[in-house]
Amino acid sequence: MKSLSIYNKITDNKNFEVIIIGGSFAGLSAAMALGRALRNVLIIDSGSPCNSQTPHSHNFITQDGENPSIILKKAKAQVSNYSTLKFHNDFVINGEKTKNGFLIVTQSGEQFATKKLIFATGIKDIMPSIKGFSECWGISVIHCPYCHGYEVKNEKTGILANGGIAFHYAQLISNWTKDLTIFTNGKSTLTLEQIKKITNHNIPIVENEIHFLNHKNGNISEIVFTDKSTFQLKALYSRPDIEQHSKIPEMLGCELTEQGFLKVDIFQKTTVENIFACGDNVTPLRSVSYAVAAGNIAGAMMNNKMTEEEF
Repeated sequence: MKSLSIYNKITDNKNFEVIIIGGSFAGLSAAMALGRALRNVLIIDSGSPCNSQTPHSHNFITQDGENPSIILKKAKAQVSNYSTLKFHNDFVINGEKTKNGFLIVTQSGEQFATKKLIFATGIKDIMPSIKGFSECWGISVIHCPYCHGYEVKNEKTGILANGGIAFHYAQLISNWTKDLTIFTNGKSTLTLEQIKKITNHNIPIVENEIHFLNHKNGNISEIVFTDKSTFQLKALYSRPDIEQHSKIPEMLGCELTEQGFLKVDIFQKTTVENIFACGDNVTPLRSVSYAVAAGNIAGAMMNNKMTEEEF
């Protein structure tokens, strides 16, 4: 009952129709849809987008090749033109259900009340314990050929993966380059059928354990193995394990998929009433364009829900 009394004491300037947690591409896109619908919205963001190290964004029409930070700055400036949208630079550490909606608490001690929530909180990549990997991540160690493949087409390229993920990457990336090698970083877990298909496409499989990645300013030059042998290459595809960047949706009862993403329907609704989610936290399809599209849907469908309730 403590949170209910706090909620009732929150002043109007800290009480919102919708709070969006996460102010990167998905969050800003949702905010724009709601701002254009005249909704009173707060966007809470700590300013740490997952692609901050990536020098260029691709496969996003009208923005192809632009630096993500520049796209983000422009997006925030445009969203700021809508007077019913407010920004708060902070990190959300707690969320509670209340009689009237939700109570949100930030790291700085601020408390905000809302009827509806949109989580655009993204995911956190769990980097493998390979020296140089995190420094190259998003630059020359990449996850998506649609985002980065064209820039390293026909180059000497590696796949750091094992089992089914390695096989899928081999199928996919062989369209961008034929100079391809799989690095399982230990004993291969590929099936005999997968190995046969990979071998038929002249893709070597290297099981040596990786010691570190040689690079300059994030641009990889070679893999160094624990046996001191090396392998030169220009790009390395990898898909690290992930976890939700924010635990608040789970605290509020939102279900996760088997892959660890927030479970949503086609309208970006989570399994908890009045909570929507969009962006990298709901899908393995990680790209700026997808995040923008999902955010737009979340904002529009949230407003649609509100108008149905109010009419």
